[in-house]
Amino acid sequence: MTRSLLEKVPSSAEGMRLDAFLAARGCYESRSQAAKQAEAGAVYVNGAVAAKKTIVHEGDTVVFDELAKAKHIPLLGEDIPLDVRYEDDYLLVVSKPAGLCVHPAPEHYGSTLVNALIYKYGRDNLAHVQGDDRPGIVHRLDMDTSGLMMCAKDDECGNRLQELIRKHDVDRRYITLVHGRIAYDTAMIDEPIARADHDRLRMAISYKPTARNALTTFKVLERFEAGPKDQGYTLLECKLFTGRTHQIRVHMEHIGHCCVGDMLYSWGSEAANLGLKRQFLHSHYLKFVHPMTGETIELEDPLPADLQAVLDRLHARE
Repeated sequence: MTRSLLEKVPSSAEGMRLDAFLAARGCYESRSQAAKQAEAGAVYVNGAVAAKKTIVHEGDTVVFDELAKAKHIPLLGEDIPLDVRYEDDYLLVVSKPAGLCVHPAPEHYGSTLVNALIYKYGRDNLAHVQGDDRPGIVHRLDMDTSGLMMCAKDDECGNRLQELIRKHDVDRRYITLVHGRIAYDTAMIDEPIARADHDRLRMAISYKPTARNALTTFKVLERFEAGPKDQGYTLLECKLFTGRTHQIRVHMEHIGHCCVGDMLYSWGSEAANLGLKRQFLHSHYLKFVHPMTGETIELEDPLPADLQAVLDRLHARE
């Protein structure tokens, strides 16, 4: 259980960013943890909800929610197969299977992509730009989302990859099958996202100060079983310009076309979800300029067997 604590900003912290101040004062274990708490609306400066980039000044009153100390569980390497699609001295791109969590979390202390990376490369041969509990990680995929994902072997490359992502210089495209018929062939969804107020597992469209901008474009690849009352399914290729948690899933829910099989944002019947037990969402295309060598890296990853089988059944029914 959390409780609210109070800090007064001393003169030595004048002009610091809020997340850096909270980490430096030991309010949270890391700057990234402080940033996440601020984004979740759990930090106040002088009585107002504050963003992680808020600049603090001497005498400011900072109130924050204390987090229970997590039980320390050592990160160990585990012999989990890695499907490596590209690798050099600086980075690698893997095809992550559905069901594999990217990094340890309260409900997934082991059997993650991080454990697999440690086993294959060793902790000292991986970037630590997202913290010591996430070696090699520069961005994430949801546990039940499959497909291409970049990992870094050293901090310089990891920082440069994250900068490419921040500047929208990584072309990331996903294939998703959604409920209903989308009539227009292309569209853009530009709606900010924040943690849902009443369900901490969900994200939601939000216009709170703590919400983060999120931009997704998509084009229709195919339509199935369309009917007059928005029946059927639409196959989309989505392009991410930002990388918010559950971004495509939330944006699809927002326009009334949830991802097929998504048990968090869509509660359709098993038949309506075509028997899928996870969201139909696959990171199928990745293109970027290698931050260390200048080489253009372009990779495609075909649909895994479970998702391809769903499309095959729809084609057969047509």
